[in-house]
Amino acid sequence: MTQTQSQSQSGNGQTVDAERAVDASSALSAPTLPLYPATGGFDELIGADGGARPAWTRLRDDLDRYGVAEINRRSEHARRLIRENGVTYNVYGDTGGADRPWPLDALPVVIGADEWTQVAAGISQRARVLDALLVDCYGPQRLLRSGLLPPAAIFPHQHFLRACHGTAVPGGRRLHLYACDLVRDRDGRWQVLADRAQSPGGAGYALENRIVLSRALHEAYRDTHVQRVASFFLALRQTLTNAAPRRRDNPRIVLLTPGPYNEAYFEHTYLARYLGYTLVEGGDLTVRDDTVYLKTLGGLQRVDVILRRQDDDYCDPLELRDDSALGVAGLVQAVRAGNVAVVNSLGSGLAENAALMPLLPAACRELFGEELLLPSTETLWGGDRREDICAQLDSLVIRPAFGGRGEPQLGRALDGRARAALLAQLSVRPHAFVAQRAFDTGTAPVWTGTGLSPQPFTLRAFAVANGDDYVVMPGGYGRTGVAPGLAGGPLCRSAHGHGAAKDVWVLSAGPVAPVTLLRSAGARVEFKRGSSDLPSRVADNFFWLGRYAERTEDTARLLRAIAHRVDDDPDTQGGLERSALMGVVQAVGINDPGASVRTVLARVVRDAELGGSVPHCLRHLRQSAFALRDRLSNDTWRIINQLEQEFAAAAVVESERAHDVQPALNRLITSLAALSGMGHENTTRGPGWRFLDLGRRLERALFTIELLRATLAEPPADLPAEALSLSSVQAAQEAALEAALDVADSAITYRTRYLASLQAPAVLDLLLTDTTNPRSCAYQLAMLLDHVQNLPREEDRALPSAAERLALGAGTWLRLVDPLELCKEDERHGRPALTHFIDHLASDLTLLSDAITTQYLSHAHAARNLTGA
Repeated sequence: MTQTQSQSQSGNGQTVDAERAVDASSALSAPTLPLYPATGGFDELIGADGGARPAWTRLRDDLDRYGVAEINRRSEHARRLIRENGVTYNVYGDTGGADRPWPLDALPVVIGADEWTQVAAGISQRARVLDALLVDCYGPQRLLRSGLLPPAAIFPHQHFLRACHGTAVPGGRRLHLYACDLVRDRDGRWQVLADRAQSPGGAGYALENRIVLSRALHEAYRDTHVQRVASFFLALRQTLTNAAPRRRDNPRIVLLTPGPYNEAYFEHTYLARYLGYTLVEGGDLTVRDDTVYLKTLGGLQRVDVILRRQDDDYCDPLELRDDSALGVAGLVQAVRAGNVAVVNSLGSGLAENAALMPLLPAACRELFGEELLLPSTETLWGGDRREDICAQLDSLVIRPAFGGRGEPQLGRALDGRARAALLAQLSVRPHAFVAQRAFDTGTAPVWTGTGLSPQPFTLRAFAVANGDDYVVMPGGYGRTGVAPGLAGGPLCRSAHGHGAAKDVWVLSAGPVAPVTLLRSAGARVEFKRGSSDLPSRVADNFFWLGRYAERTEDTARLLRAIAHRVDDDPDTQGGLERSALMGVVQAVGINDPGASVRTVLARVVRDAELGGSVPHCLRHLRQSAFALRDRLSNDTWRIINQLEQEFAAAAVVESERAHDVQPALNRLITSLAALSGMGHENTTRGPGWRFLDLGRRLERALFTIELLRATLAEPPADLPAEALSLSSVQAAQEAALEAALDVADSAITYRTRYLASLQAPAVLDLLLTDTTNPRSCAYQLAMLLDHVQNLPREEDRALPSAAERLALGAGTWLRLVDPLELCKEDERHGRPALTHFIDHLASDLTLLSDAITTQYLSHAHAARNLTGA
């Protein structure tokens, strides 16, 4: 890289040690990358002399050595890791926003150790000030009485929760986690655009960014001496343990998420797994006698600490927001009683109040006798500076003071009508607005595929309470793409949006000590085996993951058998097989009346809106898996990601030949077999595995009996009455039997046992009553009985549960049945005894599914059982 245009340089982090200073004539001498254009303002990479800043020396040398092709290869490696790990985010209101891949740029931002020491001191001090403000506002309100805090800046704020006033919090700390959005001005000085105090997000993404880039740029990461971020999470875990009102030796800590549709749900699952906590939704918790409990299969489990990742006013529909379906009724009273700690404390969203920003310097002097080290972006509050805002509107960005969904508005960009409307609002509700001075933000390099491009850069930094002070994460979560001149724009307020994410490398002044969240070698270990504390919601998701995985595989096997017969076998026998298999398609709920076989095949392979189609099943499979993100291994998640992506790409075939979709179906079945193998061989035999296998066994049994109904029980189709000769009937029956064995993946077993022609009783025995065949109904019922007998149960329950009775009854009846009797034909060559048996077996399986759902997966019913009501 070379650089010819110098830039101004001053402010924090500009002091350069003489021994590490970079000579402008040689700093970027290797011409392997295109010119890096200057912006005229502060840039993270290039200094005023046109050379790379000292902190970038090692990384810059590596980039020069790599060249364009190698950097692109490593960028693709990073993207592949992100896809394989399932790193996503959602955008509310965006039809294409669900499960977007995380847009991580392959080039980190590097900050020197000395500069970061100053920044970290400012972040820690700012967190202490905001915590003290929260303690005062929800306690004695001394600053309000003295006039330092205007009442109009506090009481109208939607996150000032009156129900929480006077509520004691563990250790007197209300702000355990803090984050702020930082940006540099043209001179390189760090400023705070916004404070994040309610449930600061982004730390999990910062961790994932670090893990990905430490692999994609492993040489540079190893040689640059980057400070580890794990120390922050160690401090977080210790802080949460200390926050427990009781049982600090082994408290139960849960991470409360709004659910899979939240924009940062991946981060919630990622943090829960990394920290070792249970991920819960509001419906997983209940309050009894002012105590919070986790509803599990094995009973109510007391919760000591809740690390929340949802807005505080949504946390309790009884005392906070009555329209919330995400909260826990009675949570505020449990906090008030001192039986549970919520982190951050309920009401801490008040510290995000932008109206407080111009008041922080005076508050810092009043509370601690110190000057504020890390200033805010110049901010005017409408409550006392309305005239100044109106007079300087063209140079200001106007934004809501109390949050909400209003977007920042750049004064000079408003037309006449919008300007008049804004001025009218300022005259009516001036206290509800703040104005920030517009300025050009500092830039950081982004890899474009052909070179480096300077883009506006913001940094979200994180701090966690540690004793009387705060531990600051060395680094953070960076974003590029904020529009210059629009301070406090959308990308500064949200962790997600358009642009690229950046890892932030803070260099160490010396050797970097390894840091891990694992226990020390000498720590006492309590051995554990299976656990019955699985939340009912999680069990439900495992259940449906198993069902959709099996439903997808069964449908794919059925479609493959049909496709094989559409193009290759146009004779009568092939037509009869197709007819029988199309009967199965209709039996499992895929109906397209009047359509040809090819049309139905194409729709079931490609139409995601058709219920029961392969894309439809894959979509629901992935939704169930996404809700279990913290419970699935990375290998399992990679398989699930590949399933939908690979099949969607392979199944788009312009040709009408059915053979063209067979390769995609073959790969899909192979991948589903890999997913099944992960569940069978790599999953601990606990309640989660049992519900996963319960779903699979139920779905396979239901599909198999419908397959038997269409191919063995029903009279031969597509044969007029006058054509029902013995030879034609026999040919039709053999075609149907061959199709049934093919779909059930049992043809080789049959040929090994019975070398003669196909016989209906033998096929029926193999697919219905043979307990050694893992595809038979008898095998499924035996597994179902084993599962329901080993699920958690009430200790004083003497009689079998409804699920046990149904599984035992259906399995016993099935074992006693005679396949020869079931195969007796009537005058139409149908088998009424088999039809009758299949109807009753299907009904029993449906009742069994309902009994499992009612007893274990229905949250309201589970709550009644667990409390003995």
